[in-house]
Amino acid sequence: MEENKSFLTQEIDLKSPNRNIVPITTSIGNDGKLYIGGCSIEELIKKYDSPLYILDEITLRKSCRAYKEALEKYYPGKSLPIYASKANSSLFMSNLVSSEGLGLDAVSEGELLTALKGGVPNEKIVFHGNNKSDKEIEFAVRNNIQVILDNDYDLERLEKISNTFNRNLEIMIRFTPGIECHTHEYIRTGSFDSKFGFGIDYLNTLFDRIKNAKNLSLRGLHAHIGSQIFELDPHKDLGEIMVNVILNAKKFGHDIKKLNLGGGLGIKYTENDDPPSIDEWVKTISTSVVKACKKYNLDLPTLMCEPGRSIVSTAGITIYTIGAFKEIPGIRTYLSVDGGMSDNPRPITYQSNYSACLVSNPLNINSKNTYTIAGKHCESGDVLFKEIELADCKSGDLICVFGTGAYNISMSSNYNRIPRPAAVLVCNGESEIIQKRESPLDLLNYDVLPNRFIKQN
Repeated sequence: MEENKSFLTQEIDLKSPNRNIVPITTSIGNDGKLYIGGCSIEELIKKYDSPLYILDEITLRKSCRAYKEALEKYYPGKSLPIYASKANSSLFMSNLVSSEGLGLDAVSEGELLTALKGGVPNEKIVFHGNNKSDKEIEFAVRNNIQVILDNDYDLERLEKISNTFNRNLEIMIRFTPGIECHTHEYIRTGSFDSKFGFGIDYLNTLFDRIKNAKNLSLRGLHAHIGSQIFELDPHKDLGEIMVNVILNAKKFGHDIKKLNLGGGLGIKYTENDDPPSIDEWVKTISTSVVKACKKYNLDLPTLMCEPGRSIVSTAGITIYTIGAFKEIPGIRTYLSVDGGMSDNPRPITYQSNYSACLVSNPLNINSKNTYTIAGKHCESGDVLFKEIELADCKSGDLICVFGTGAYNISMSSNYNRIPRPAAVLVCNGESEIIQKRESPLDLLNYDVLPNRFIKQN
C-alpha cells in the first residue's frame, strides 16, 4: 500500500503548541484510527454525537505554561499573561487559565460574568471594548475590574460613573501605534485607521483631560497590532513606541505602572504556516521593553500580553459526519457534512484555511481523491474546504478538522435554526462535557408570540 506524506507524521513541538497543526496528544491507535487525549474519536462520537467540538487539556495547559515560563525567563520585572477570552469563552476556559495563573480580558458583561463565575480573580481581569454600555461599565466598577478606555465616549461615562460611586478608579488606555502587519484586512487592529483605541496624535490631549478628572488615575497603556501574526519585527517596534508614550504621560503627572502589548501570535493551521514559537514572541516583546526602559532610565512596568488564539486554537478539533456526495464531472465532487458555517464561520468570513483528515484513515493511505467539503447550510458559500485530498470515503465516515479551538465556539450561530454542537474535554483517556449540545427545542426558549396572535389562533 502507498502511504502519503501526512502532517500527522511530523514531529510535535511540545514547548510551543502553536507551531503544531494537531493537539499535542494526537495519536494513531493500533486500529489505525485517530485518537486525541487518549480517547478514540469514533467512541467519542458514539457517546456525544456529531458534530462535536473537542478540546485537549494537555495542549491547553502547555500553551498557558509556555507564556508564563517565557515571561519569567526573559522579563526581569513583574509580568502577567492575560487570556483573550473572545477566542473561546466558557466557565471551563476561565477556570483553566486561572488555574494556570493567567488573567483574562473580556469585552462584554457576559464575558466578565463568565470569567468571575469561572474563578478568575477580579484583579486579573481587564475590560476592553470600543462601545461599552453604561451597564457594562457599572458592572466592571462594582466588581473592581480594571477598565481600558478605548475612546472619548468611554472617558466621559467613566468620569461620571466614578463620581457617582465616589471611588477613585485606576484605568488603562488603548491607543493605535500605527504599526501595520501582514495579516487579513479584517483583523488588523494596530493601524491608524481602526475602530479601536485613541490615535497616537491625540494622546497629549487625552493625558491632559485625565489629569483633570476627579476620580480617575491613569496606570496603564495598551496596544494591539493584529492577529495571526508571523512577524516579530513589529513587536520590537511596539515596545519602543509604548515606552515613549510612558515618557509623554509623565509630563502630565501620570505614573504608568503597566504595559499591555496585546496578543496576535499566529498558529499553524496548514503546512504552509510558519509562526514563531511562544518563546520567541515573548522574548521579542520582553527584550524590546527592557531595552527601551534602560535607554530612558525608567523602572520596568508590569508587562502584560493577551494571547488568545495561540492558547486555545491548536488544542481544539471539530468532528463532522459525512453525508451527501455530489459529483460534477470534470469540475469537482462535493462532500457534505453535518455542520458548516454555523459552527465554523471563519472560512466564509475570512477565507480561512484548515487541515483535516479522515478519522478512520488519518494518514491518507491510498489518497487519490480531491473533494470540496461543503456545510449543510442554505448558502453557496458554506464551504469548509474548497479543495482537499482524502482517501476513499463514504457517507457515515468521520472527518476531523484541526485548529478549531479559537473563534469557532465563540463565533457560532443558529443559522437555519441549527443547534450548536456539544464541546468535550479530553485528558488521559477520559472525556467530559464542558458545553452541552443544544436541541431544536432550546432554540424556541426565547421566542414569544404576541398575545393578539395567540388569540387569533
